[in-house]
Amino acid sequence: MASINSKTYETSAPRKVAFLGLGVMGLPMAGHLAKAGHQVTVYNRNAQKAQAWVKEFGGRACATPREAASGAEIVFSCVGNDDDLRSVVLGDQGAFAGMQAGATYVDHTTASASVAREMHAIAQSKSIKFIDAPVSGGQAGAVNGMLTVMCGGDAADFAHVRDVIAAMARAVTLVGPVGAGQLAKMVNQICIAGVVQGLSEGIAFGQAAGLDMKQVLDVINKGAAQSWQMENRGNTMVDDQFEFGFAVDWMRKDLSLVLDEARRNGARVPVTALVDQFYADVQQMGGSRWDTSSLIKRLK
Repeated sequence: MASINSKTYETSAPRKVAFLGLGVMGLPMAGHLAKAGHQVTVYNRNAQKAQAWVKEFGGRACATPREAASGAEIVFSCVGNDDDLRSVVLGDQGAFAGMQAGATYVDHTTASASVAREMHAIAQSKSIKFIDAPVSGGQAGAVNGMLTVMCGGDAADFAHVRDVIAAMARAVTLVGPVGAGQLAKMVNQICIAGVVQGLSEGIAFGQAAGLDMKQVLDVINKGAAQSWQMENRGNTMVDDQFEFGFAVDWMRKDLSLVLDEARRNGARVPVTALVDQFYADVQQMGGSRWDTSSLIKRLK
């Protein structure tokens, strides 16, 4: 079975690109770049996964980020966190060591705004362009090439890569200077945390009241309560199904970035802090890899 779904790609001149990190998000994202006609070289810590990607999509797998990035006009990455990003970018075998002056590094990792600025400063010293470009849409969005991409960087640098990123996305937007993409993703996660908790409480309340909650969700999803979470997670929450989707462990990582940034900028995020602790409860219940909609498990 193909790991990506077909889509119509925007016209873009073929580019020589690299993609570092072939996890549940990166693998299909890199696949869309290849399907759009770009010449793609990949790197993954698990070399077998990189070879499997090449077998499906073509291109070439490399043993190090430096080798993968060598000669690429654009280098993309989608890894786990700040330290993972540093590990594929920096050092003798890191991507920056293989990139040519004038090339662009686009990071899709959900990471801190501070590490984006750190990588940008190092990139500038090497005449490399840098854009932080975290994504929203989950694994389904990556597979379907329908991600929302929030970018931080220079407008001219963004314009140079926008059409290439569009192969993986339905929306690609520059929201400000370097770091702004990560900050926008934090806003996204704040909003999701509150919505999922509210949806959990609503479903649990309705079940306690003896309502047919699938019917109720179908009704209220046509009104002001409508949300992506209700549309895509409501029925599975009613069915007590959580073995899919965006893992609680990853959501807690993202919310820790939010809380750290809030301490720096003075923003008040009391609901987010509370929901983060609710997710800690889910982890204690053994739900580290459950979907984020598993918040409802605490209420049953």
